[in-house]
Amino acid sequence: MRLHSPSMSELHAFATAARLGSFTRAAQNLCVTQGAVSRAIARLEAHFGQPLMQRNAHGLKLTATGRALHDAIEQPLRAIETVSASLRAQDRRGHLTLSAVPTLASVWLVPRLPDFHRRFPHIRLSFVPYRRDEDFSGATPDAAILSGTPAQWPGWQCDYVIGREMVVICHPARAARRRAGQGWNQPADLLAEPLLYHTSAPDNWEHWMHALGVTAPAITLSQGFDQVSIVIRAVMADMGVAVLQRCLVREELAAGAVVALFDVPVRRPRGYYLCAPPQRRDHPALACLREWLLETAASDPDVLAAQHAAAG
Repeated sequence: MRLHSPSMSELHAFATAARLGSFTRAAQNLCVTQGAVSRAIARLEAHFGQPLMQRNAHGLKLTATGRALHDAIEQPLRAIETVSASLRAQDRRGHLTLSAVPTLASVWLVPRLPDFHRRFPHIRLSFVPYRRDEDFSGATPDAAILSGTPAQWPGWQCDYVIGREMVVICHPARAARRRAGQGWNQPADLLAEPLLYHTSAPDNWEHWMHALGVTAPAITLSQGFDQVSIVIRAVMADMGVAVLQRCLVREELAAGAVVALFDVPVRRPRGYYLCAPPQRRDHPALACLREWLLETAASDPDVLAAQHAAAG
C-alpha cells in the first residue's frame, strides 16, 4: 500500500512551529537548527503541493490547508509522544533526565547533589539543556526546575522548592559611604540609587518596595541583565543596588563581597518549582528526586527563616 503521510520529523517540525509561531522557537524546542525546521516544512509543503504557512511581521500564519492539517495531527502527535515517553520510562526506572535554571543549578542544586547520590546510589541523574519555555513536548527531560508560578503550568505536577525569599544587596563600600553621609534611613531612600535588575523579573523592585510600604508613583530602574550571575557581578563592581533571591547570593553575603540592606523577610510570588508532566508522575526515579529535593529545601536557612517570620 502506498503511504500518503509524510515523515514524523516533518510533522513535528510543522506542529511545533504552528504552536510557537516561530521557526526559531520551534528549533530551540526541538533541539535542532532553524534551517532544519524550515527545510522540514518546505518538504511538507512540497509533499502536499500547497503552502501551509505564511510568514509576516508578526510571525507565522497558517493557511486554510495548514490549519486543517494542524487540527488533524495535534492530538495524535501528543498521544504518540505520551506513550513513547511512558514506554521509554519503563526501561529507565533508575535513570532520570532533568533540566534546571542554570544559576540555581550551579549555586544551589549541584553543591547538594552528593547527598542525593549517597541516599539514592541506584539512580543515575542526567542534565539536559535548560529551555525557558519548556513544555515537555519532546522525549526529554523527565522533569525540570523552572522559575515562575504554578498558574503558568496548568495540569503539571509542580512542587515549590525555593527562591521566593528576596534580599536587597549592594557593595560594602556603597553602604559605608552612606553610613558616613546621610545614610539609608528608609527603604524609599533606595529610589535615589541605581536599581539593577534581572530582565526576566523587572517587577521584583516594585514588589519589594510595596512590601516595605513604599508608595512611589513610579520606580525607575537603572540597568538590566539577563543572568543573575551578571547582576551579582554588577553589584560587586559597585554599579548599583539589586534585589535578588537570597538563596542565590548566600556565598557572596557570607564572604562579605556584598551586604544586605533593610534585611527584613520579603517573599516574591515567583519561585523555583520542580515540574513534571502528567505522563511522568509515576516515574520511580522522579519520586526519589522529589522526596530528596523537598526535604533538602525544607531545611534550607532561607526557608526556615521565612517560616519563622510567618509564624511570628
